[in-house]
Amino acid sequence: QAQLAESGGGLVQPGGSLRLSCEASGRTLSSAATGWFRQAPGKEREFVAASGGVGWSEPTKYADSVKGRFTISRDIEKKMLYLQMVNLQPGDTAVYYCVVSDGPIPQPMAGSYAYWGQGTQVTVSS
Repeated sequence: QAQLAESGGGLVQPGGSLRLSCEASGRTLSSAATGWFRQAPGKEREFVAASGGVGWSEPTKYADSVKGRFTISRDIEKKMLYLQMVNLQPGDTAVYYCVVSDGPIPQPMAGSYAYWGQGTQVTVSS
C-alpha cells in the first residue's frame, strides 16, 4: 500500500508558477507508474501527466492542455513526486492529486491508479 500527501498548492496570478510536491510512503516507487490528475469545480477528474516505472521505455505522457507548461519529476530515493507548473492560467484552477499505480505503465485513465492523495488546491486568479 502507498500513502500520498500533496503540498504546494495555493493562489497564483495568471502567468505565475507553482511547484506541487507529493510525499509517498509505504511503497517503493521505482517499479510504479506515477502521475498527477486534477479536478475543477463541476468537472470530471482530468489526467495531467504520468511517468512509467524505472526502465519503462514509454515516454512521459502529458495532457495536451499542459504540454510545454507542466513538467513532472520524481526522486525515487526520497519517495517524492513533483509537478512544476509555469504560465498558469485560470483554466488550470483545480484540486490536484498525485497518483501511484501498481504497475509500470503510464496511463491517462484514472482507474489505472490504485493510490491517490487527498489533493491540493491550485487557484489561478488575478
